[in-house]
Amino acid sequence: MTTNSYTFQTKLLHNDHKFDKSTGAVSVPIQQASTFHQLDFDQPGKYDYSRSGNPTREALEETIADLEGGVRGFAFASGMAAIATSFMLLSQNDHVLISEDVYGGTYRMIHDVLCRFGISHTFVDMTDLNKVANGIQSNTKVIYIETPSNPLLKVTDIQAVVKLAKANQCLTFVDNTFMTPALQRPLDFGADIVLHSATKFIAGHSDVVAGLAAVKNEKLGENLAFLQNSFGSILSAHDSWLVLRGLKTLHCRLEQSSRSAFRLAHALLKEPLVEEVYYPGFSFHQGHSTHLYQAAGPGAVLSFRLPDENAVRLFTKNVQLPVYAVSLGAVESILSYPARMSHASMSAAERNKRGITDGLLRLSVGLENAEDLLQDFKQGFAAITNLYAPKAGGAKG
Repeated sequence: MTTNSYTFQTKLLHNDHKFDKSTGAVSVPIQQASTFHQLDFDQPGKYDYSRSGNPTREALEETIADLEGGVRGFAFASGMAAIATSFMLLSQNDHVLISEDVYGGTYRMIHDVLCRFGISHTFVDMTDLNKVANGIQSNTKVIYIETPSNPLLKVTDIQAVVKLAKANQCLTFVDNTFMTPALQRPLDFGADIVLHSATKFIAGHSDVVAGLAAVKNEKLGENLAFLQNSFGSILSAHDSWLVLRGLKTLHCRLEQSSRSAFRLAHALLKEPLVEEVYYPGFSFHQGHSTHLYQAAGPGAVLSFRLPDENAVRLFTKNVQLPVYAVSLGAVESILSYPARMSHASMSAAERNKRGITDGLLRLSVGLENAEDLLQDFKQGFAAITNLYAPKAGGAKG
């Protein structure tokens, strides 16, 4: 059996970097070197300067390319570094069509930075293919998808958008942070670049900031490699090693967290104080059937809406288990407040337009016992029950 025939779960452990070829060590060596000795300037070695290439980073880049089904991978200093460098494939007067409830950092990059270089953009609800088609302009060069989206878990049909993109000579970028290649492989559906904040599920332990990209073809890979080297926002050798270590347990972590997220989502649906629950695992979630087609599971992230900001404040002060913080995808559950955290760069008007209200909370479920999380959430709801008149029947679908 070849490594290509292994299941994803096995490939996380048994791949080209299973052990060090020179020593037999079962951990990739950390090449903590900034520069490399050259024997002959007429015939330089494979590595010369770590910004341009480092053996430890290369091991991670080859691994993510393999796991995503790409031809080349790239490791960056953060998820936003991966996204920003990919956007540098654009030129002045180009146009980007982008998911409307995209991550706040991506929104900031598009709205406040790219416009300074003469690159225009349009935000569109990508759950509506007619809006996507109508949003494509003569100078559109990239269609940027985030599915499921952050924080409302909207589902975009990757394959359908790719067909529209190819018909209009556009590249398709997909942020795959929530799903990871364990659950979704956008390149298999024709996307050109898949992007990750590897800080999240891929590394998985809240101890490293990293970004990854994988590409569909060699020419695009050459162009992105040129930009990676030019901008220099590369991942360090030690952080590359941390991400490689985290990848080994990705499957089991995501499987356990997804199972618990399923239980919590259904429990939240019955909670009278919760006005809405957003979770791709619900059969009534918009785009559920599309998600089933293109992903192997609903993932471990969900969002739910409380009455207002005060309810959020009281709830978060009375739950003990989740970390109340920016980020997601870690071994510990993380509760985030998009209006003040991930999407604070959006104005209140823009957030409200997208349904990111002051009562919205995002939950990334970790590895705690699901029953313990449920009991902890009951404490949080009990603390605000007396202040709000419960709506009969719980949350709406």
